[in-house]
Amino acid sequence: MIFRQKLLLHPAAKPVLFAICLLPFAWLVYRVFANQLGANPAETLIRTTGEWTLRFICIVLAVTPLTVISNTPMLLRFRRMLGLFVYFYVVTHLLSYSWFDMGFDVLEIAKDIATRTFILVGFAAFVLLTPLAATSFNTAIRAMGLKRWRLLHQLVYVISGLGLLHFFWMRAGKNDFAEVFMYAAFIALLLVWRLQQFIKKKWLQPFMNARHQLLK
Repeated sequence: MIFRQKLLLHPAAKPVLFAICLLPFAWLVYRVFANQLGANPAETLIRTTGEWTLRFICIVLAVTPLTVISNTPMLLRFRRMLGLFVYFYVVTHLLSYSWFDMGFDVLEIAKDIATRTFILVGFAAFVLLTPLAATSFNTAIRAMGLKRWRLLHQLVYVISGLGLLHFFWMRAGKNDFAEVFMYAAFIALLLVWRLQQFIKKKWLQPFMNARHQLLK
């Protein structure tokens, strides 16, 4: 336990995590220059960056449960960085689509968003992620107040649902849902844990406190 705490609080912990989070992007860049993206490079870039966005959303949602279950509060110091990597990968996902698939044609992109539901859902997730990334700093927390800041960042649950729906429709064309169900099961498990903690805090804990007072 003490070793784990020292390891997580070490000054090098954040830089090491930062480098690890960049590895998928670095590998993708290498594949671009090595011409290893297959027959459809644009599709590979869009798909891979989208999948990593969803993976980082899952990681961010898992931080709090893992912190509580493992009794390791120092894990929370990495949550902000992980959240910003969600935005980093969703931006690369959007850029890959806008550049390699649409050639930065703004009118065609706008038409695609308006006419293709799964594109609209994905773009909505990006729009909702933007204020979360913009307020992931101490100055924003102080300006908004902690209560309003926490309320805003609850949007991550809506975003995770939109991301799953976007991914589901992406895979529907190929009738390949194995990964979709895997992500959905993981996020559902995390949400059930959150709901359990909410019920425990709002109803069970006050009840137990009142019962304890009566038995004194």
